[in-house]
Amino acid sequence: MGLLEIIVIATGLSLDAFAISISMGLLVTKSKPIQYFIPGIYFGLFQAIMPYIGFRTGTLFAARVQTFEHWITFVLLAVIGGKMIKDSFSKDTEKTDKNPFGWIKMMLLALATSIDALAVGVTFAFFPINIYLAIVIIGVTTFCISVAGVKIGNMFGSKYKSKAEFIGGAVLVLLGIKIVAEHLC
Repeated sequence: MGLLEIIVIATGLSLDAFAISISMGLLVTKSKPIQYFIPGIYFGLFQAIMPYIGFRTGTLFAARVQTFEHWITFVLLAVIGGKMIKDSFSKDTEKTDKNPFGWIKMMLLALATSIDALAVGVTFAFFPINIYLAIVIIGVTTFCISVAGVKIGNMFGSKYKSKAEFIGGAVLVLLGIKIVAEHLC
């Protein structure tokens, strides 16, 4: 497997993280530069770690996870997205999540977006590939795309602040539904 194929795979794996990063960027009200990097760090690390785990554990583990990984992803995204939607209807603006980048939320989102990378890691085991180069490319690509997503989301969030949390939550729920639908069809 060549470098171009790895870059294409890395880009494909990072698209879920990109969509979630946009919704996270909608919630940024004060531009703190570190907030642009937080999703990239979490998503990039998880997207790099999961293919390595898949590569090392082989097809036995992946075959078990593949049968229900889309449900895990859906539940994680639906719970977080549902909470965001619920909070968007709150009259009390102080009650909404002041830190959309809390470590628990970020860990759950990173896990939800990286489960498919586990299966990719298993497929890597069947090709002559430098797994370390592959995981670096996947991690860096996801990091960069996620940072861009937060910035894009923040640009729109400052214009549409009142609806940003609802839109962000809806994106997460719809992404979860899309993932389930893809696996069921």
